[in-house]
Amino acid sequence: MNNFFNDLQGKLNQAMDSSPAKDIERNVKAMMTQGFSKLDLVTREEFDIQAQVLAKTRAKLEALELRVAELETRLTETSAKGTTGS
Repeated sequence: MNNFFNDLQGKLNQAMDSSPAKDIERNVKAMMTQGFSKLDLVTREEFDIQAQVLAKTRAKLEALELRVAELETRLTETSAKGTTGS
């Protein structure tokens, strides 16, 4: 009984592979692949890498902003002490 179903499945697969529907599927896939290649797309992996780079850059920027604020505060305090001490 299993042989019958295996043979039937094999014949159905063979019929589908040589059917016009399979040709249409191949043509549609080829057209879509060609269309996608013309678009300026990136892979998910490339996107994820750039997202990580952006997150690191954002963290560095925030740290630098804090550092600049600290230095500005010190400069203001030093300037205020210098004018009152004169």
